[in-house]
Amino acid sequence: MNLFLLRSFLIIICLGLGFKASYSQISGRVITDKQEPIANATILLEGTTIGTSTDSLGYFELDNKNQSSRSISVRAVGFQNAKKAIQPNAHESLNIILYEDNLNLNEVVVSASRYGMERKKAPVIVNVLSPKLFTATQSVAMSETLNYQPGVRVENNCQNCGFTQVRLNGMEGAYSQILINSRSVFSALNSVYGLDQIPTSMIDRIEVVRSGGSALFGANAIAGTINIITKDPVENDWQIKSTNSIIDGQAWDNTIDFNTSYVDNDLKTGATFYGMHRNRQAYDANGDGFTEMTKLKNLTFGTKAFYKPSEFNKVTLDLSALNEFRRGGDNLDKAPHFTDVTEQLRTNTFIGGLTYDQYSKDYKHKLSMYGSAQLTDRESFYGGLGGGRSAQDSLLASNSYGETDDFAMVAGAQYTYTFERDVITAGVEYNNNRTKDNIPGYERLIDQKTHGVGTYAQYEWNILENLKTLIGARYDYTYVDGNYKLAGYNRKSSQNFGTFSPRFTLLYDITDYLQFRGGYARGFRAPQAFNEDMHVTSIGGQQVFVLIGENLETEYSNAYTGSLNFTKGFGPIQTSLLVEGFYTDLQNPFTNIMTSQDENLIIQEMRNGTGAKVYGSNIELNVAPSSKYTFQMGGTIQRSEFNDDQLLYEGATPAENISSRRFVRTPNVYGYLNANWKPLEPFSVDVTGVYTGSMIVPHVLEGEEMILKTSPDFFEANFRLGYTFSLKKELSLEVFGGMQNVFNAFQKDFDRGALRDSNYIYGPSRPRTITFGIKIGHFH
Repeated sequence: MNLFLLRSFLIIICLGLGFKASYSQISGRVITDKQEPIANATILLEGTTIGTSTDSLGYFELDNKNQSSRSISVRAVGFQNAKKAIQPNAHESLNIILYEDNLNLNEVVVSASRYGMERKKAPVIVNVLSPKLFTATQSVAMSETLNYQPGVRVENNCQNCGFTQVRLNGMEGAYSQILINSRSVFSALNSVYGLDQIPTSMIDRIEVVRSGGSALFGANAIAGTINIITKDPVENDWQIKSTNSIIDGQAWDNTIDFNTSYVDNDLKTGATFYGMHRNRQAYDANGDGFTEMTKLKNLTFGTKAFYKPSEFNKVTLDLSALNEFRRGGDNLDKAPHFTDVTEQLRTNTFIGGLTYDQYSKDYKHKLSMYGSAQLTDRESFYGGLGGGRSAQDSLLASNSYGETDDFAMVAGAQYTYTFERDVITAGVEYNNNRTKDNIPGYERLIDQKTHGVGTYAQYEWNILENLKTLIGARYDYTYVDGNYKLAGYNRKSSQNFGTFSPRFTLLYDITDYLQFRGGYARGFRAPQAFNEDMHVTSIGGQQVFVLIGENLETEYSNAYTGSLNFTKGFGPIQTSLLVEGFYTDLQNPFTNIMTSQDENLIIQEMRNGTGAKVYGSNIELNVAPSSKYTFQMGGTIQRSEFNDDQLLYEGATPAENISSRRFVRTPNVYGYLNANWKPLEPFSVDVTGVYTGSMIVPHVLEGEEMILKTSPDFFEANFRLGYTFSLKKELSLEVFGGMQNVFNAFQKDFDRGALRDSNYIYGPSRPRTITFGIKIGHFH
């Protein structure tokens, strides 16, 4: 009997030991620092594909049997990632705290690699402008918010029409590729006034990649890409907002915008709708009867919808219609040809896109097929009497009306395959752009057709756990067929050429908190008319036109970048510091040289200039002590120089020539700050600012002589206060108000009268402005 009991006891012990050895499980709960559960958080054994997710109360279980991993990673949307050490083949119960990602460092971006990846894991720096920033800066249009990133600056180039362009790393707007939902349908013509036509109410975020990116996005990405991602239908919500501003106590700027989303319960269909109506009065800064800010009326409406026939495929449709009227000069209540100077434009633009995504059942394969197009028609008037009242002046003025038709489209397919660690991407796309810009009174015609077929491939190679690289290249075959006529001059650009654009970037995680990124990209610009070439300004009562030069050669670039990025969380305190260096070498850069004056017009001829280089550093600091307070500031120190003195103005004799080695209208130092504080849950305080350093600005005196002036520096400070009332569970009301350009940092030496140089404008885009408004709806 005793022997039987002993045997039984030994069997029980062995079974117990065997059971304990097989019971290797990790369990626990994921919560916020406020002890609230986090649902749908992802838990993954580091170095494996074994993972799980939390339930609605934040609990999870994960099998750890026969695994050697010594840590797990935990991530959830809107929170900082976390790592937790574990014992291999052991049973543990964990309590994991995640802190809010108030700096959005873990959000998914698409502009780095043409597919979604976390910002922190992207091999190139991707800066993101979000609706939170749009609110803090009181921005109603895209042009008003781009300044708040390092290396990015928006400038106004004309008192008469308000032509704006965005510069990346100091290079003109034509060097940047503006995308809508990753598609290059924002044409050169749209770039002239389009930054004011895109309302922030339609934008989910703007992704900015500085330096070359031609391996992915084709031509004109020499300085970088600006990718406008429109709002996706994610949940059922809606909001209506009225924003009202009074500019320098003189001119009103009133905007009403809305957006609303609907998603079906089965999450297979959804749609979002957005719109804006804006009415801005003209503003005269110096009382001479001529505008410094144009009269502006804008009406925009759009939608984005999706349908998922199954969980493995998706169809997305986006449509936008934009209508804008703008006018500047004098006597705005008269017909344009009865004024001294008028620039008037009526623009209608339609943009549409269709995308089909197909995934394999294991989600390793993805095929995307897409097509997007843009159609614009524009009625314009560039002219006036120039202070005269002769019969010839009147005849010319009455014939200064013009018409522009513009069509751009892109269609293609992209394939992505995801290995266990690596990703390969390949694609082909076709681009087409046709522009016809005709002003009979000046015998001006731009009739330009461009076609291009691009193929690209890219390999994301995760060499080590802390080392990855993107190796890619794109080959573009481009055809340009352009006829350019102006006052008896006839020019033609007819070229076929192929361009190979390699790209290489590297990401090395030196530690969990310190990353190094480096890269090289080659880019090009075809000899054709760009955005500023389709803009007409006035100097000395005469109109200024850009004329394509003869025998233009393709412009090429070699861009190099390197950066160190420190990101670390100290409990709830989140910090990020970026130091980035850049160097871009330009070969055969296109430059516009003022060459001659006829009786009624001035010609700027586009020529290949001497080589140039752009180099410098971007610095950005982000600190978020908690969800109640965030602080961001950044700046750029750079030099933009030609290799030799570059001719800007060709006088009657060599002694009258004006040259500069420095790029004009490009400050050596500029930056921004953005501070957000919520002392109470419903009450918010935002303080923002933009610094613009001194720069060289060309100034033509009475249409006769050009001089180069050094502008003063400016600091534009703004603040906003907002209070949100919770009316019902899903209904809120916000009342807000603030002031832009508090210290009235604004240009003081505008030219006066009909003979002014309307290009002589620099610094902040508006003087001191008081803003107030109301927002109502279901919003966060």
